[in-house]
Amino acid sequence: MAKLKRAALRLSCQRMELLLFCIPLLCLPFHSVAERNDRPIIGVLAQEVYSPKPNQTAYIAASYVKFLEAAGARVVPVMINQTLEEYKTLFHSINGILYPGGGVSIVSSGYERAARIFYELAIEANKKGDYFPVWGTCLGFEQLTYLTSGKTVLSSTNTSGVALPLNFTNESKDSRMFKAFPADLMEDLASKPLTENSHRWSLALLTYNTNEELKKFYKVLSTNTDGNIEFVSTVEAYDYPVYGTQWHPEKNAFEWTRPYIPHFPSAVKTTFYMAEFFVSEARKNLHRFESEEGESKVLIYNYNPVYTGAKSGFEQIYLF
Repeated sequence: MAKLKRAALRLSCQRMELLLFCIPLLCLPFHSVAERNDRPIIGVLAQEVYSPKPNQTAYIAASYVKFLEAAGARVVPVMINQTLEEYKTLFHSINGILYPGGGVSIVSSGYERAARIFYELAIEANKKGDYFPVWGTCLGFEQLTYLTSGKTVLSSTNTSGVALPLNFTNESKDSRMFKAFPADLMEDLASKPLTENSHRWSLALLTYNTNEELKKFYKVLSTNTDGNIEFVSTVEAYDYPVYGTQWHPEKNAFEWTRPYIPHFPSAVKTTFYMAEFFVSEARKNLHRFESEEGESKVLIYNYNPVYTGAKSGFEQIYLF
């Protein structure tokens, strides 16, 4: 009888140990494969060319495509001047969108119209729990300020062709964008000219601080100055996966035609950490094309980039 009691006690203890082992596991966040998209497809918005030719009315710089592909995403060009229904269909097929830099109007252009439609669709989707990230670089950043505030809010700055360190704000410490960056890279970003700027217009910090729409929507992660005007250089939205950099993270690794583009190791590392962050955001979106055939027809692989390095600020561009 004593042996039976001891055996029962051991069994009871083993069950208790198993229970105590299982309870912490139940407390861990569970992510099934279905909740993470390991085949993200990101749209990159095209824009008008200055001197259009037949079948060459819009372009995308290849560095934006390489930027996203380097972090494990595929790319679909988002053409300008499509119908609203075409844009809606594409929105529900891709997992995020990037508005690239360039030189077209943020008030009235095919680029602006497409950017507005996708921005509004993204805000509406995110409110319903459909996580859809939006990224704006340089012109794309400026476009976001216009879409969010509803008006032009930019100031002229002497920032065309210069690499700068970032002046991080306190908000950057708990930001989604920078939380996975290693400490040494954050130190380099704050002390070395790792961010390439090619813009003549900027969002002055004073303007941001006095504009209720922008101030409520965006958290400022970094600023810069041209010596006269302090301007906002990196933002992320408080309540939505919307991000913007006035500087060019893609250029450090993929563009070589300008002497002010930094290529030293921490600059190139910045390219890939920024790409990894945005692609990781796109993995949270579960949109998909209705068929593999439909997906294959629109991927960037259907187009060949053209070498333009000798006469352009881009090594390669896609023409549409």
